[in-house]
Amino acid sequence: MNLYLDRKGIRISTGTIVDATIIAAPSSTKNEKKKRDPQMHQTKKGNQYYFGAKAHIGVDSKEGVVHSVCTSAASVHDKHMLPDLLHGKEKKVWGDAGYQGQTKVIHEAAPEAQDMTNRRVKTKQGVDEQQKRKNRTKSRVRAKVEWPFRILKRVFGYTKVRYRGIVKNHHWHLAAFALVNLYQHRRRLAMAGA
Repeated sequence: MNLYLDRKGIRISTGTIVDATIIAAPSSTKNEKKKRDPQMHQTKKGNQYYFGAKAHIGVDSKEGVVHSVCTSAASVHDKHMLPDLLHGKEKKVWGDAGYQGQTKVIHEAAPEAQDMTNRRVKTKQGVDEQQKRKNRTKSRVRAKVEWPFRILKRVFGYTKVRYRGIVKNHHWHLAAFALVNLYQHRRRLAMAGA
């Protein structure tokens, strides 16, 4: 899909934004084996528990093209999938505060990349206002990563995993995010005579 978009002038640049979203799985045990899916796990976000999988994506910072997708159980922390989401030619990598402290991992996957991940602003001394302003500036770029998730969940209606197991759902995520890329750039592709 990325090669097709490249031929139409929508190219992957040298910046990547990384993020993940939780996709729920049925927690019901009303099935043949009387068990929940053993490959899905539970995680806590805020004060709420979720059972399911996580879709991790790497998005181009200029065009908003999803160029890499990973799938894991919901209990896997976002930072563990970071090296798989980078293509290696990045100059900058953006991410939320969950990716803080991963500069070494970023440099191993993309040696020339600058770590632009958000930092936590609350300390024992109070709120660091300067860091808060820097985070706000970074978040303007980082916001592009939320659009593919919005299209996946709100436009396509994909809020629950379709299959049991990580591998089958990963294959579905690959196809879904390829369609998200087409949906995002549908007007440019129509103008280019796709």
